[in-house]
Amino acid sequence: MAILTGESKKRNILLSDRIAAPMLELMTNMATIQDIGVSAAINILSAITFLLAFAFLRLQPINDRVYFPKWYLKGARESPSHGGAFVRKFVNLDMRSYLKVLSWMPAALKMPEDELISHAGLDSAVYLRIYLIGLKIFAPITVLAFIILVPVNWTNITLQSSKVQHSDIDKLSISNIPVGSKRFAAHLTMAYVFTFWTCYVLLREYEIVATMRLRFLASEKRRPDQFTVLVRNIPPDPDESIGELVEHFFLVNHPDHYLTHQVVYNANKLDKMVKEKKKMQNWLDYYQLKYERNTSQRPTTKTGFLGCFGSKVDAIEYYTSEIERIEKEETDERGKIMKDPKSVVPAAFVSFRSRWGAAVCAQTQQTSNPTVWLTEWAPEPRDVYWDNLSIPFVYLTIRRLIIAVAFFFLNFFYVLPIAFVQSLANIEGIEKAAPFLKPLIEMRTIKSFIQGFLPGIALKIFLILLPSILMFMSKVEGLTSVSSLERRSAFKYYIFLFFNVFLGSIIAGSALEQLKTFLHQSANEIPRTIGEAIPMKATFFITYVMVDGWAGVAGEILRLKPLIIFHLKNFFLVKTEKDREEAMDPGSIGFDSNEPQIQLYFLLGLVYAVVTPFLLPFILIFFGLAYVVYRHQIINVYNQEYESAAAFWPSVHGRIIVALIVSQLLLLGLLSTKGAGQSTPVLLVLPVVTFYFYKYCKNRYEPAFVEYPLQDAMRKDTLERAREPGFDLKGYLMNAYIHPVFKGDEDDEKFSISDEPEAEQVLVATKRQSRRNTPVPSKYNGSESPSLAEIVNDQRL
Repeated sequence: MAILTGESKKRNILLSDRIAAPMLELMTNMATIQDIGVSAAINILSAITFLLAFAFLRLQPINDRVYFPKWYLKGARESPSHGGAFVRKFVNLDMRSYLKVLSWMPAALKMPEDELISHAGLDSAVYLRIYLIGLKIFAPITVLAFIILVPVNWTNITLQSSKVQHSDIDKLSISNIPVGSKRFAAHLTMAYVFTFWTCYVLLREYEIVATMRLRFLASEKRRPDQFTVLVRNIPPDPDESIGELVEHFFLVNHPDHYLTHQVVYNANKLDKMVKEKKKMQNWLDYYQLKYERNTSQRPTTKTGFLGCFGSKVDAIEYYTSEIERIEKEETDERGKIMKDPKSVVPAAFVSFRSRWGAAVCAQTQQTSNPTVWLTEWAPEPRDVYWDNLSIPFVYLTIRRLIIAVAFFFLNFFYVLPIAFVQSLANIEGIEKAAPFLKPLIEMRTIKSFIQGFLPGIALKIFLILLPSILMFMSKVEGLTSVSSLERRSAFKYYIFLFFNVFLGSIIAGSALEQLKTFLHQSANEIPRTIGEAIPMKATFFITYVMVDGWAGVAGEILRLKPLIIFHLKNFFLVKTEKDREEAMDPGSIGFDSNEPQIQLYFLLGLVYAVVTPFLLPFILIFFGLAYVVYRHQIINVYNQEYESAAAFWPSVHGRIIVALIVSQLLLLGLLSTKGAGQSTPVLLVLPVVTFYFYKYCKNRYEPAFVEYPLQDAMRKDTLERAREPGFDLKGYLMNAYIHPVFKGDEDDEKFSISDEPEAEQVLVATKRQSRRNTPVPSKYNGSESPSLAEIVNDQRL
């Protein structure tokens, strides 16, 4: 490596001093080893407390449905409170079971991956592999960093001989290397080693997950979405309804494969009525139970806001009348939807006789006009986000533009409250806001608590509401499936964490000061500014990892909120076993909020691997603990809302690549302030190589996550026809994509076997004047598809 000398070195030293000057004030507030120790003690104690509380609570029969709801939903577990002595219905009196408080850990790791996929789905199994990747990447990196880089950094006296206040942690970082030292060769070498190892792990994992996905799709049981395509932006026709137009188009253009279709109705208003009725029914159940426990007094409520204002009325009579009113409005709305052509939106779910036919339609352009008859794979029925199907397609671009602008301002201005809270969560900020607390704050223990724990918890609190805000913004964009909504929200959350938590935390000053700094710098100086600040913020990120990654993950397994809600519902609302099942809230993985947070740890680990290796063990502990905890939750708790067959993996891979490239660029900026500017050509190779590695992976593996190979579709169709030659596919698919508010209580996924061959299609009838002579009548009696009213009536019979 070429090291700068003479005048060139002096210029770089001056530049380094000029860039680092605004950061010196921050270093005076830097947490020490003792502060980190206090934070570690608090978070370790919190994590142990959460784990012990979970180990105790999960053994109690009264909590069984909270900590093992998945097995109840599968019908594989019965409540232990059904038999035995009265006390045993609520409390576990077997003292021997309390001696195995950690038995859940080996039990969570015991289930093989193939069995896990069968039990929880491919999405859940692949989600766990994100934590495994973290362990695979950072375990060797941590060992190498502590063997090579830590001694190289520690055996210098640069910080010791300088006037800048520092802590012992800084002596383990690159900050302790003198300007222009030849020791930077070790950091450059390790940057190459870490990059190649990370790329190797990512390549292997991409190959494994792609293979798992294809194998899962090949072995998966029959599902409606395998035969169905979502068609949007259907052009209006003055002579035919949407249903007639869809049937005609696909009988003409896919005559050998089209089977049936279901038009999409705008039932959003009806859906709100159904939810409102359910809410009223819950209140009615509550007051009826209350009256049954005390028949001497009729319960009352107020008709105003939240039952706190308005006139006082009999609660049971009031909610009974409200339910009757909503039922009448619901009946009228159903009739309106069934009769009003305007309730039909220009979209439809079109089903085919084979997977091959569906794949051809979903993956090809239907007309010479690429803006109409747009086709894509239909989400599975439980994955459909029905509210957005009614949004006209032409409005989607406008909505996404509005949300993009709104997200930009949210991303920028959200840093203001974070910066304000962070300014209060340090010694100087508190002393300015409350001078009378200065004597208390200067006490060593209190000072260590503030510097080592408070900033991390303050940031954690301000991020609580953000995922809900981002999910709302994604819904406004008009995405039509829950899985795509979660992936879009995850992307927004990751961008937010990158700019506000990562970049916003490592640069001193408020948001406006940061903007002013960047506006007065050339583009090539920005990596220098950020690179210089990175080592100084290592202690802050260590505290954040301990708060969020240690105590936060341990708190996840305790499920305190679902525990409280379940017991409240169980006491006030539950009357039947069905009510008790509904009171269980297993939830799902929460990909939209959890995955971006995992990616933040990848970013921190890769950035600080060369700069401050002391951070790596804290991240390694997070990945290990999180893997065990979430494996337990996926096996026993979470009930995934949908199955996308790991469609999210390309996004996971791409974000880790982004973190790797960012770490390389920031290291380049940092070394340029250390008199190692001539090493730039050597370091510039890494982001270029990493980018081309990403392109290779994208071209090689991503198609498996976007398209369904026709060869695989044909193979599965052939096997299925040989095994079940008389299967009634049309009956199986006919009602699969009916809006949930129109479905009956029965299971709509039931199907029947029919030995009668389907009638051969001969003509396609049409009402359009210009196509009266189109050869071939409709496959239905007459020219229309079965109406929604007919389908709903058939279900009720």
